[in-house]
Amino acid sequence: MKLQKAERHQVKLRIGLSGPSGFGKTYSALLLAYGITNDWSKIALIDTENKSASLYSHLGDFNVLSLEEPFSPERYIKAIKLCEESDIEIIIIDSISHEWQGKSGCLEIHEQLGGRFQDWARVTPRHNAFIDAIIKSKCHIITTSRRKVDYSLDKDSNGKTKVMKLGTKEITREGFEYELTVSFEFLNDKHLVNASKDRTGLFTGIPEFIINSTTGKKLINWCNQGISIDKITEEINACSTPDALKQVYGKYPNLSTELYPVVMARKEVLDNLSAQLIHDEEIIQNLNPQENELSIK
Repeated sequence: MKLQKAERHQVKLRIGLSGPSGFGKTYSALLLAYGITNDWSKIALIDTENKSASLYSHLGDFNVLSLEEPFSPERYIKAIKLCEESDIEIIIIDSISHEWQGKSGCLEIHEQLGGRFQDWARVTPRHNAFIDAIIKSKCHIITTSRRKVDYSLDKDSNGKTKVMKLGTKEITREGFEYELTVSFEFLNDKHLVNASKDRTGLFTGIPEFIINSTTGKKLINWCNQGISIDKITEEINACSTPDALKQVYGKYPNLSTELYPVVMARKEVLDNLSAQLIHDEEIIQNLNPQENELSIK
């Protein structure tokens, strides 16, 4: 445990777009993704919306993975892994709402188990694995989610019960927004959004706006500021002792998840080198004196 100066590291973007159906989430997500990568072929869209991605094929030659029911967390995870293995830079998950409220989604799984509170102990780890697949992905990820109008029953000043409209509620498990770099909420069917959460500071306090490719360029410029993971990887691979490796790893606690496999791979190389040196020394020591004398001469 030690104090150290705060540093910005290059990170992968986690962006959320939420709004009612028909407000432009898919279209905006594609423009946003293109602004980030400037290459349609590096974009993959996981389509759970009845192949609606085909409506936007005129935009560019992006990749589509059609995901039909069942919408279990494991099938979403499999789709994300497939995109990662295909050299994709940006994954759009359109939408994540089905993982929560779709056919064979978490709510239905919970109901099939009995719908009791204790049954969440079997559902929550599966949902958390889906969230981890998003958070730990090596790709930039854009998610879309539906919103529905939320109501409550309240009593007015006369004691009468009234139905009160509270606004809209995102259809996914509460708390997902906390995992995002930026969360954009659509305000109307004119595609206007505001940032309900913004770790970048780029959209805080500004009026509502329409997402386009320029929005993506702003985000990737922000993202690329700071220390590159590639540079840290070079630093790790230059380590020649386990102590040096441990020291480098300890310098970047906020990136421990991303750097762990790189560190372990380098440690294996160093362990193999150490084992080889010990083996070579044992061979030399086991040579008989006459052979040693000959080798010296």
